Amino acid sequence: MLASSGGSSNGGLIAVVIVGIIFTAIAVSIVSFFQLQKHRADAVAFAAYRKLAEEAVEKQDQLLTELQALGLKVGEIERMLRSVE
Repeated sequence: MLASSGGSSNGGLIAVVIVGIIFTAIAVSIVSFFQLQKHRADAVAFAAYRKLAEEAVEKQDQLLTELQALGLKVGEIERMLRSVE
């Protein structure tokens, strides 16, 4: 009787260990899933930031071109004013 009693407690321990392993695997899977979702969201935000940065550079280039054109016009006006004097 003692041998069979000891065997059933080992069986219960094994069952508890198996259930613990299953719950641990489920918990790890859930945490991994949410980390993956966070990384995906970060990637989307980074892509949006990159697009915004590229647009800002394009607008700066346009502004620089316009300022250079304005500088040329102002220089020409100054030249004309000096020639009138």
